[in-house]
Amino acid sequence: QVQLVESGGDSVQAGASLRLICTASRYMYSNYWVAWFRQAPGKEREGVATLGLSTTYYADSVKGRFTISQDRATNRIFLQMNSLKTEDTGTYYCAARPAFKAGEWSDGRTYDYWGQGTQVTVSS
Repeated sequence: QVQLVESGGDSVQAGASLRLICTASRYMYSNYWVAWFRQAPGKEREGVATLGLSTTYYADSVKGRFTISQDRATNRIFLQMNSLKTEDTGTYYCAARPAFKAGEWSDGRTYDYWGQGTQVTVSS
């Protein structure tokens, strides 16, 4: 079992930066892929970024602005979000799945563990 707890969400102006933190209950680096998803009101959940070993993937909408990383010593996964836009508004979730599990990284159905979410609101 893995418990995930997100933090760092806030209300900011467009153009600002935020860093989201996902704290995992166990060591994740070699055994799990971790990802950030988001969901805006009335919209489907969207994969934002994923990290497995040293491999990362990003949604086209955030490439060049968001960076996913992890601190192995503290079991924390970060999402650095720069140049925020109003369309980045939503609830951001941290998720994890075993490294051996197949499936598209942005398909939330393939993830076994989820955090409770943290709210990000970007205003113009």
